[in-house]
Amino acid sequence: MTALALIDYGAGNLHSVYNALRKAGADDVVITGDPDAVARADRIVLPGVGAFRACRDALVAIPGMVEAMNDAVHGHGTPFLGVCVGMQLLAEAGEEFGRHEGLGWIPGTVRLIEPSDPAIKVPHMGWNDVILQGSPPLLAAGEAYFLHSYHFEVTDPADVAAVTEHGGPLVAAVARDTVIGCQFHPEKSQAYGLSFLSRFLEWRP
Repeated sequence: MTALALIDYGAGNLHSVYNALRKAGADDVVITGDPDAVARADRIVLPGVGAFRACRDALVAIPGMVEAMNDAVHGHGTPFLGVCVGMQLLAEAGEEFGRHEGLGWIPGTVRLIEPSDPAIKVPHMGWNDVILQGSPPLLAAGEAYFLHSYHFEVTDPADVAAVTEHGGPLVAAVARDTVIGCQFHPEKSQAYGLSFLSRFLEWRP
């Protein structure tokens, strides 16, 4: 059985996430575009950078991949981590370059960041605070590295694990059952990111 399946669908941060997982202690990571390998995995990571539509189209273009993900996570409770656009794809829809359907695992929509102060720049780029909401799994308060122009507007506040501030609160992480997603880049967040990934590797939800 594969310990961890890192889904390969052409996402630009694939190898940097792989390297970070290895540094965090993962000794059995397989980069794969094979739905069968994803279905057999002990845990799954979905990376992603770029546009919501391009990532979504690339993911659904792999025959059986979305079905394997759904079966593993919702049928067998496999721990799942979505990173950056990989988190955004958990939404019902994204509005970048038109409205496009997401996985629909966590209700909400990915929309353009519109800061309350027009002097605040978009994209949201650089180090920023991760502010916990309640007592979410795996996450710790601290600073992480962000780079995004769109953000996940989550329908149910109970699904919000952490926020960050950039002209108003933005969702920094989501969590539901065995699914967690982070808007920040753990692979670029140095010690903070590696400790987060290490906790994911040990997670037994």
